[in-house]
Amino acid sequence: MRTSILSFRVCTGMFLVGMSLSAWSASPASQTEVTRYAEALLAKTYADDGPGAAVLVARGDVVLYRGARGRGSIELGLPLSADHVFRIGSVTKQFSAAGLLKLAEEGKLTLDDPLTKFVPGYPNGDKVTVRMLLNHTSGIRSYTSMPGVMEGPIQKDVTTAQLIDTFKNEKPDFAPGDGWDYNNSGYVLVGAVIEAASGMPWHAYLKQALFAPLGMTHTGYGNEAVAVIPGHVSGYTLVEGKPAVAFYLSMTQPHAAGALVSTVDDLLRWNRALHEGRVLESGDYRQMITPVGKAADEHYGFGIVHGTLRGADLLQHGGGIFGFSTYLLYLAGSDTTVAVLHNADADPDGSMPPSDLARRMAAYTIGNPYPEEKAISIDAATLASYEGVYRVDAETARVLRVVDGHLTAQRTGGQRARLVPIAKDAFVYENRLTRFEIERAGAGAITGMRFHEDGADEGIFVARTKEPLPVERKATDVPRAARERLVGRYAHQGMSMTVSLQGDTLSAQLAGQPAFELFAESPTRFFVKVVDATLEFKPGDAPPSSVTLHQGGQVLDFKRAVD
Repeated sequence: MRTSILSFRVCTGMFLVGMSLSAWSASPASQTEVTRYAEALLAKTYADDGPGAAVLVARGDVVLYRGARGRGSIELGLPLSADHVFRIGSVTKQFSAAGLLKLAEEGKLTLDDPLTKFVPGYPNGDKVTVRMLLNHTSGIRSYTSMPGVMEGPIQKDVTTAQLIDTFKNEKPDFAPGDGWDYNNSGYVLVGAVIEAASGMPWHAYLKQALFAPLGMTHTGYGNEAVAVIPGHVSGYTLVEGKPAVAFYLSMTQPHAAGALVSTVDDLLRWNRALHEGRVLESGDYRQMITPVGKAADEHYGFGIVHGTLRGADLLQHGGGIFGFSTYLLYLAGSDTTVAVLHNADADPDGSMPPSDLARRMAAYTIGNPYPEEKAISIDAATLASYEGVYRVDAETARVLRVVDGHLTAQRTGGQRARLVPIAKDAFVYENRLTRFEIERAGAGAITGMRFHEDGADEGIFVARTKEPLPVERKATDVPRAARERLVGRYAHQGMSMTVSLQGDTLSAQLAGQPAFELFAESPTRFFVKVVDATLEFKPGDAPPSSVTLHQGGQVLDFKRAVD
C-alpha cells in the first residue's frame, strides 16, 4: 500500500541470459524443471547475505517448488525460510473484500448500501456505495497520497474512527462512480463496514470467517505492538545502496487495506479455497473477479486484478509496504499458484520485483515462458530516430532519449529507465518484463509505440507527437562551501528530508527512502537525475532556512529543523 510524493525508487530487476529456448517445453514443466528454474532465478535475483524472498509454485495441491533465498534477519545472519511470516501489504485487500462479501451472504449488508449506513455522517457518503469502495470507484482521496502522511503520521497508532478522520474531509478526486483511482482509504472504509456489520474488529472477523475455517494458522493481523508474531522476518529498505532497517509505521494504519501477514503455504491454501468455490457462493465469487464500469478499464474486481499471462486467465494482486513487497497470482485454467514474499521495499540494481519474478515462474510452469531477451546491436543513427515525446494523455508522456549511447525512457515525473533492443523496433526495459514495439506508417515514419506493461499480452498504443524533446538538464560545479551550507535536516508536515555530503557527493533522503545524489545547476538549485525533481535552497551565506521541492506539479516547502 506504500506510496510517496518524492518517489526516488527505481524498480529494477534481473536480465535473464544463458537460458536456451530449446530447453523450454511447450508442455507444462515438471517439478524437477520448475525447481531448477526457480532456484536459478532466485540465485540471480537475490544475494545470499541480503534481503530475499520466500517462493511457492504449485499446480493444484501439488507443490512444484517451495524455497527461499536471502536473510530473514541480516543483523543475526538468519537465513530466510519458506516457513517465515511476511507482511503482505495490499494482498490484504482480497481478504477484506471476501470478508465483506461473506457478510453480504449472511444478509448483514448489500453491495448497493450507502457508506453512511455503516459510517454515519461521512461526507457525501450517501452517494458512495459499498461496491465503489471495493473496486476503487468511490472518488474518495487515498490517505497514502496525502502530503506528509507516509513520512510521519503513518507512525501513529490510531483507531478506525481516528484513521477515517484523517481523510474524510479531503476533496474527492471525482464524483462517486465517475472514475477509478487505486484507493487505500476505500479499503479502510471496507474495514469499517466489516466492523459495523459484524460487531467485531475487521481482522477478528476475518480470522473467524476465513482464516480459522481454512486452516490458515499463520495469517492474521500484523500488529506486533499487540503481540509478538512467531516466525515474522525483519523488513528492509535501501540507504545509499545498502540494506537498512525499514522505516517504521504503526500497523494500525494500513488497516484492511494492507495490515495482514501470511506465509507462502497459507497463500496457497487461500488460492485453492477461494478459486475452487470454498469461500464464497459462485455469484459473489464471480463479482469479485469480474471488473465492471469504470473499474473494467483497469481490470480491477474486488481486491483482485483480472488479466492474462501468456494467453492464460490471470487473477493477481501485489503488495508494497514499509520493508516488504509481495505478489500472489493464480492461473485458472492450469490451476497454478505462485506466491512471492520479499522482505524489502527497495532493491539494488540487478534484482527483480516480486511481480516479474512470479510472472516468469508462472509462465515457465505452464510451458509458455517469456522469450529469451537477447540484446541486439543498433547503430547510433537508428537509436536517435526513436527519440521523441510519446504522449499517453494530456498530463503524461514517455520521453525516449539517447543517453550515453543507450536509448532510455522516462515517464512524466518518473524515473529514467534504460532500454534494451531485442529486435528491430522492439525494446524491453532493462531487467523488466515491460516492453514496447515501435509502430510505423506505410512510408516507414514512426507513428507511436505499442506498450506492454509488465509483459502484458495486449499492448496499448501511445502516439508519437511533434513536441520537442525536453531540454536535458546539465550539472555544473559549485564550490564545496556552497554544498556544505546545505547539509542538514528539513521538515514539511511530518515529512523529514536529510541533506548530507559524503566526500564530494551531495545527496537528499526522505525518511524511509533511499538517498539519491543531487546535481547542481547553481549554488542553490539542484536536481535528481533519476526522476524529474528539483530542490531550491534559500540563498545566503548562512545555512538555508528552507528548501522547496518541485516534483510532479507539486511544490512543497521544507523548513530547516532544529534537532
